[in-house]
Amino acid sequence: MARRRRGRPVHGWLILDKPQGVTSTAAVAEVRRLLDAAKAGHAGTLDPLATGVLPIALGEATKVVAMVMDQAKRYRFSVRWGEQRDTDDAEGTVLARSSQRPSPAEIAAALPGFIGRIDQVPPAFSAIKVAGERAYDLARDGRPPELTARQVQIDEFELLEVPDPDHASFALKCGKGAYVRSLARDLGRQLGCLGHVSALRRTAVGPFGEGDAIPLDKARELRHKEALEEVLLPVQIALVDIPALAVTGPEAHRLKCGQAIRVPNNVEGTVYATAEGRPVALARAEDGEVRPVRVFNL
Repeated sequence: MARRRRGRPVHGWLILDKPQGVTSTAAVAEVRRLLDAAKAGHAGTLDPLATGVLPIALGEATKVVAMVMDQAKRYRFSVRWGEQRDTDDAEGTVLARSSQRPSPAEIAAALPGFIGRIDQVPPAFSAIKVAGERAYDLARDGRPPELTARQVQIDEFELLEVPDPDHASFALKCGKGAYVRSLARDLGRQLGCLGHVSALRRTAVGPFGEGDAIPLDKARELRHKEALEEVLLPVQIALVDIPALAVTGPEAHRLKCGQAIRVPNNVEGTVYATAEGRPVALARAEDGEVRPVRVFNL
């Protein structure tokens, strides 16, 4: 039996402007197919309802996905007042209704209470695991789990506009693990009017923004022109906040073999080693010694 082809060694980042109605998993699968890439993953799930920045890591870039996911994210989103839904967004079933509607001043006055380190209960329809099962699977089976609150970081939460009494639009900057749907739900409860996310767009993930993103249709078009690889961003672009350490060829070889190298004592903490402009390894520097943590095979 012939061995299944695994694809080509493609390395870098493709920043996708994910369209509505497509899951993040399906988007990654299509990009991987378009590039015939051996390995791909994404830096942070977007719900099917959501659009916007979905960083897709290819090849060696998958080794730093966790670092990108740890960085801040930005969103623009709209809340529909007057309805609580089981998914906390427009795709869910209505659980309760309210005739109360908040004024712009009331909305603005409530926002400071949601900025900083706050306790947040994730939506029942989320990818969090409960006793080995995804919360959304339990919820779809009619067994919505009782999820516990956890602390998340909200850096910025701004009211953009109130186009009509039923809707309000916001801008948000938040840390890892924060759910926009939970924020909309909790804000609606505090305002006494209920609410859910009616539209959601992610505008940035770590170093990647809307200006880096290409629509899925454009990616398909570039593939037909055999030009899709030309829009890939380098692996190391995700490491912009980590100090770079230039090493020699022999030192790079040692790091790639899992061995430590000596450096000046003033080099401390996490660094990424480079040789001739190419990333060699993520490493930890301590007491004049650098030990590799993740090695890049580029």
